[in-house]
Amino acid sequence: MSTAAFHISSLLEKMTSSDKDFRFMATSDLMSELQKDSIQLDEDSERKVVKMLLRLLEDKNGEVQNLAVKCLGPLVGKVKEYQVETIVDALCANMRSDKEQLRDIAGIGLKTVLSELPPAATGSGLATNVCRKITGQLTSAIAQQEDVAVQLEALDILSDMLSRLGAPLGAFHASLLHCLLPQLSSPRLAVRKRAIVALGHLAAACSTDLFVELANHLLDGLPGPRTPASPATVHTLIQCLGSIGRQAGHRLGAHLDRLVPLVEEFCNLDDDELRESCLQAFEAFLKKCPKEMSPHVPSVTTLCLQYLKHDPNYNYDSDGDEEQMETEDSEFSEQESEDEYSDDDDMSWKVRRAAAKCMAALIGARPDLLHDFHCTLAPALIRRFKEREENVKADVFGAYIVLLRQTRPPKGWLEAVEPSQTGSNLHMLREQVPLVIKALQRQLKDRSIRARQGCFSLLTELAGILPSSLAEHMPVLVSGIVFSLADRSSSSTIRMDALAFLQGLLGTEPAEAFHPHLPTLLPPVMACVSDPFYKIAAEALLVLQELVRALWPLNKPQMLDPEPYVGEMSAAILARLRATDLDQEVKERAISCMGHFVGHLGDRLGDDLHPSLSLLLDRLRNEITRLPAVKALTLVAASPLRLDLQPILAESLPILASFLRKNQRALRLATLAALDALAQGQGPSLPSSAVQVVLAELPALVSESDMHVAQLAVDFLTTVTQAQPTSLAEVSGPVLSELLRLLRSPLLPAGVLAAAQSFLQALVGTRPPCVDYAKLMDLITAPVYDQAVDGGPGLHKQVYHSLARCVAALAAACPQEAAGTANRLVCDARSPNASTGVKVLAFLSLAEVGQVAGPGPQRELKAVLLEALGSPSEDVRVAASYALGRVGAGNLPDFLPFLLGQMEAEPRRQYLLLHSLREALGAAQPDSLKPYTEDIWALLFQRCEGAEEGTRGVAAECLGKLVLVNPPFLLPRFRKQLAAGQPHTRSTVITAVKFLISDQPHPIDPLLKSFIGEFMESLQDPDLNVRRATLTFFNSAVHNKPSLIRDRLDDILPLLYQETKIRRDLIREVEMGPFKHTVDDGLDVRKAAFECMYSLLESCLSQLDICEFLNHVEDGLKDHYDIRMLTFIMLARLATLCPVPVLQRVDRLIEPLRATCIAKVKAGSVKQEFEKQDELKRSAMRAVAALLTIPEVGKSPIMADFSSQIRSNPELAALFESIQKDSASTPSTDSMELS
Repeated sequence: MSTAAFHISSLLEKMTSSDKDFRFMATSDLMSELQKDSIQLDEDSERKVVKMLLRLLEDKNGEVQNLAVKCLGPLVGKVKEYQVETIVDALCANMRSDKEQLRDIAGIGLKTVLSELPPAATGSGLATNVCRKITGQLTSAIAQQEDVAVQLEALDILSDMLSRLGAPLGAFHASLLHCLLPQLSSPRLAVRKRAIVALGHLAAACSTDLFVELANHLLDGLPGPRTPASPATVHTLIQCLGSIGRQAGHRLGAHLDRLVPLVEEFCNLDDDELRESCLQAFEAFLKKCPKEMSPHVPSVTTLCLQYLKHDPNYNYDSDGDEEQMETEDSEFSEQESEDEYSDDDDMSWKVRRAAAKCMAALIGARPDLLHDFHCTLAPALIRRFKEREENVKADVFGAYIVLLRQTRPPKGWLEAVEPSQTGSNLHMLREQVPLVIKALQRQLKDRSIRARQGCFSLLTELAGILPSSLAEHMPVLVSGIVFSLADRSSSSTIRMDALAFLQGLLGTEPAEAFHPHLPTLLPPVMACVSDPFYKIAAEALLVLQELVRALWPLNKPQMLDPEPYVGEMSAAILARLRATDLDQEVKERAISCMGHFVGHLGDRLGDDLHPSLSLLLDRLRNEITRLPAVKALTLVAASPLRLDLQPILAESLPILASFLRKNQRALRLATLAALDALAQGQGPSLPSSAVQVVLAELPALVSESDMHVAQLAVDFLTTVTQAQPTSLAEVSGPVLSELLRLLRSPLLPAGVLAAAQSFLQALVGTRPPCVDYAKLMDLITAPVYDQAVDGGPGLHKQVYHSLARCVAALAAACPQEAAGTANRLVCDARSPNASTGVKVLAFLSLAEVGQVAGPGPQRELKAVLLEALGSPSEDVRVAASYALGRVGAGNLPDFLPFLLGQMEAEPRRQYLLLHSLREALGAAQPDSLKPYTEDIWALLFQRCEGAEEGTRGVAAECLGKLVLVNPPFLLPRFRKQLAAGQPHTRSTVITAVKFLISDQPHPIDPLLKSFIGEFMESLQDPDLNVRRATLTFFNSAVHNKPSLIRDRLDDILPLLYQETKIRRDLIREVEMGPFKHTVDDGLDVRKAAFECMYSLLESCLSQLDICEFLNHVEDGLKDHYDIRMLTFIMLARLATLCPVPVLQRVDRLIEPLRATCIAKVKAGSVKQEFEKQDELKRSAMRAVAALLTIPEVGKSPIMADFSSQIRSNPELAALFESIQKDSASTPSTDSMELS
């Protein structure tokens, strides 16, 4: 017998003891054993343990019974299935016992067992079997109605079971429904309530037919408004509809037209409890079926407005205290007082709360009606800020906050709506600000903490949406903040909220608004800094830091004299900085606050400056505080006050040097930033020996393994070279060799390259130069010149560009050497012995160096470049073409006519010459191009009709760059070309417009926006290529600058959706020998349309009718491979962004996903077909996993069936599991780039 089995048998023996303490301790020990993962029970032990625990459930001692019930939970996972069924049978039998205590214990036991059963999704059949066993017994217990206690317990267990395992019980749904419906008319309220909960869970999981039966039963049961009926019946039915709305509202859509008018009528009956239930039902309908509720929005809005102020027991208009009830002294009121109900019986607050929640649901469900809500709902909500009931007030604030969040302009709006624009939502909100502040003035000093927290949340949201809008109301806000900061009677939460609000306010409101209030604000903030509770102290230090930054900025003239406040602030921060027994967060905040304080006001500190710097040095030596100390030192060193840091420089530099060897990347980055700031601010006065210690650490940091660290290291080297060139003598060699190795990396980021250029310029720019110009030039070009002549370019293409930039940077730093360098490059380029690599580097360097001095070299350079355009090496041709454009941009009068002449004379070199023209147009100044505009325009439009698509693409890019020379004159001319041009010209024009869109604001934007509508009309062009180009252009606009197209979406979307449809007239059959092959010419256009739809999800979601959008996604799920891949990604995105509409049609969406997952590739297909099918399955499975993140989806019968199909198929189960692991390990990507 194993040790565990022996131990358990001894415990079982003790459980039979007559001493209750023995039994209790033995059961407790058994509980501990069962909770261990390692325990393994043999069959005999299982049987004995189960038998003993069931016996202990009937123990005379209540504590032993309770422990025995708790043991059932861990036991379920440790014993075989048939033992679990034995437990369940025994518990069900006990449920029908005459003894009340035994029934209660059995009920608890069943709930415990059910909660521990493995969910059906794991593929275990145990849960299903147990539930089937229990269900029959529960339904009979519910239906018999012999004992209400048994009935209630059975209903509770049934609700539990349906919420966790609704779908596997499909076979019992009909019997459960027919068992539960009669309970709605039970005379006992508790039974009715539990039946309502159970029906809600059943509605989510049952089949469509049963759901329709349930809905019809409830609707038929609702009497007409004038038909007499008992209030209890109506109340129960409405509550049941509300419960179904919350659990399975997405299935109620079809019944709403019949249901909503009935509920509206009941809302008008004089019964507060019924009104609450009606409004709660509306809230559920609005959240789950926003589209179907559209016709009923006006009537629901009216009801919400009516009942938000429904408070028959209270008169808000009385002039007394806000809490004072109106009293009447007339005899009439005395007679009436018996009929009126007391405040304890007052249910009206529940109606008001339900109305506020319903309003929040209405605002959230219909962002398209925001303008109307600002006119109707906003004033009503603001008036109700005076609400006397705390719970209701919190929901009124919540509803207004929802309105504020919906008003927040979407990202990338790019000034599409000016806040001042009359009639815009932001303008209306700005007009509400005074009303909001007036309504909140009293609430900010309310006795209730929750009310004040609501005020701060609302004002924080308002300040974030309309920065600077609260400045004129600062007196009210400051007195409210000070009131909460000084409130020490209550919990610390409100003080932290007040501090957080103040910090946010300092970031959004102009500093001048705080100047008059600083004497009032500062003392309570300082008191919080020294508060014993660490969270308050940390928050207060953050506020103080923000206060210093906002009120005494470094980049603007200081409008406020800091003298009266410096001493007090300095003393408070130093006290916190000196204390060592502090929480880590407070230490870090104190160090950061000191950094800002010294950086902004160090010149006013006088005698306090030296102790502050010494403390900073101490914190630098401490491993726990070194990172915040380094960041604080950076702030002090970078301060324009140029403080004297001599006392700490000699000691701090070696400490900083040691940090460069640490593994902690954040510390290395912060240290390099600090060193750079010190070198810039204190350069010449840095102790030379200490600088040498730092420099010795740098060669190891200039490495490809961490480009960001490398960039900061090179930046620091540049600063030191300029400040102390002599210090660099010893390390310039090792650093240069590492830097040159870095330049040979094909992954070199632009920032590192720019830093390297600055460093190289600094090396030759000092007097005398740290490194000789010629020597440095040889070192840079050596990797190319040292290659074997016939080896071709052995380096990556990107490396040539990096090296060429460095050559140009050196030439720019030494103008006297530039001409010689240019001549040498020209010689290298024309030398017949030069390798391909040397020629490529020569041309790219010439392109970067730009204009070459003197007319002789100019003529020679033209000849060399033209000759190179015919080179057998493509790399040389491309480099020469690039150089021709860049050099030409620096000397347009000479080069541009020559380039245009060549384009006329050399039709075979069009592609390369167009590339040159593109570079010239991009690099030249717009004004210098104006004389040549017409010639270039005419020449480019001749090239638009070429058969070569690549040539047309470059021509389009050139046209885009040309339009930027004179947009008001040239952009309108595109319209003529669109109207009169050939198909190729039209598609080139649309592609050219695409190149006018950038992701940054640009002067052409307003003009482009005015023409967008006309360009988008090309979606109706008969030519496929033009439509595809238009969709590509539209996708670029949506992706980079959505503000261009947002106002036109109503016209564009129908045209876009039209392009997603399969057109039979574009599908043709091609005979390939004995085989017939189907070709779909419309596929590319459809694919482009679906890509546009995906981009719209990212930037214009609020303007889309999601239900209409989903119709086209649904069609795409059955389309070609490429489009299905796209729509699967879209579906996964939609499941996250707008789960409600997806949930409503989840049954229809699952079928195409299932078809994809079970599809088989024909035998004998090529390897690519199998790979495509695998990728498609994986993508479909990702969509399924995304759908399952919507809580109610798992309860859908069709989804439950599909889930069991996935689990029963080993291949699909493995795939699904791997996808779930991937999604758990990687954060969800909020956006995907699609070209």
